[in-house]
Amino acid sequence: MASWLADAVLLMHLWFIVFAVGGGLLALRWRWMPWLHLPALAWGATVEFTGWICPLTPLENSLRQAGGAAGYAESFIERYLLPLIYPGELTRELQFVLGGGLLLINAVVYAIVWHRRSRRIPA
Repeated sequence: MASWLADAVLLMHLWFIVFAVGGGLLALRWRWMPWLHLPALAWGATVEFTGWICPLTPLENSLRQAGGAAGYAESFIERYLLPLIYPGELTRELQFVLGGGLLLINAVVYAIVWHRRSRRIPA
């Protein structure tokens, strides 16, 4: 059961990262989405800029250990995403680039959202 829960936490972690990066696009369809997305974006950027480890990483590790598997020492990004996106080690500089990219992508998305919504409001 603990291994299954660890996998569920891993999937939730991946979903959260995808939502933090691209969730602003959902605001093009649903006006209420920024109320959910902006806090996720703020958390994701904070974790990248400060070098914190997301609490889901130690939770997944403890569940894996409870299920008899070995946990891992690095963060979720270092363990799963970084090898897919960037070869080599995760440095503080790279974390700043990732955090800046996260903010830049979403600034563009929300500029589009704002532009579309402002065109709909009659003057």
